[in-house]
Amino acid sequence: MKKFSVTAIGEILYDVYPNKKRLGGAPFNFIYHIWKILGKANFVSSVGNDENGREMLSYLNSIGFDTNHIYIDKKYPTGTVQVKLKENKIPQFTISPECSYDYIILKDSTKSLIENESDLLYFGTLSTRSETSRNTIMSLFNKPHLKYFCDLNLRHNFYTKALIEKTLLTTTILKINQDELDKLKQFFDLQQNNNRAIEQLITKFNIDLVGLTLGENGAELYTKNGTNYYKTEIINAVDTLGAGDAFAAILCLGYLYKLPIVEINKLANEFASKICMVNGALPDVDTIYEKYKTIFN
Repeated sequence: MKKFSVTAIGEILYDVYPNKKRLGGAPFNFIYHIWKILGKANFVSSVGNDENGREMLSYLNSIGFDTNHIYIDKKYPTGTVQVKLKENKIPQFTISPECSYDYIILKDSTKSLIENESDLLYFGTLSTRSETSRNTIMSLFNKPHLKYFCDLNLRHNFYTKALIEKTLLTTTILKINQDELDKLKQFFDLQQNNNRAIEQLITKFNIDLVGLTLGENGAELYTKNGTNYYKTEIINAVDTLGAGDAFAAILCLGYLYKLPIVEINKLANEFASKICMVNGALPDVDTIYEKYKTIFN
């Protein structure tokens, strides 16, 4: 079976709870799962020359995670997000401005890795909120051999219609939630019915696969050839932090390995539900990955 090379670019940060902090950031959570399942993955980001940044790099190096493409920014601090859990276990975020991940500039070795060795590039829209990282990410768009996974995190007005349009024109796989779909309906004058709106998106932007996450109500997958709905029961949810990133990781691998969307949706929902049963976005034990290692290796 072919070993795919998956690269993610964007934020790594600390999710800061009232009594603890945990590694996070959608691109990092996503690529961490890919790394655990495939045994190899590439991550491009930036941390500050501060205690948080040193702590992150020390930890990642200690577990064997490749930090060669995580740059140290001497001016801006490591990213942080203040997290409060609402009554329904859904997190509420306060994102720090002017962080190191807003100023990602690629070395030649990183550019070569993405352009010559990667099969797929993952990016979200939070790390395009600043001009520097936005220009860096967009410089990687529309490479003929690359597939692109876009996690459209439309938060805090860190986006414009023009940015989203340019992003969708390079996107192969798109992950969105209902709120984000509703914004896309407004931006691009799509029909109000979800199915019709996503059919229009797929046609307009030539997207291969769209994953519409519906929280506790599961997810709907859409391709040019059909749709699939799946919902799994979540028992004893601890918090939902990182569930979407877990879903995205399996959605990505399922696409690369050409699984039927029925199977992709089931696997992605099940994996996301397992992440809801642990504290934070990343599990403390690796047993959660065993099933997926057998499927994707």
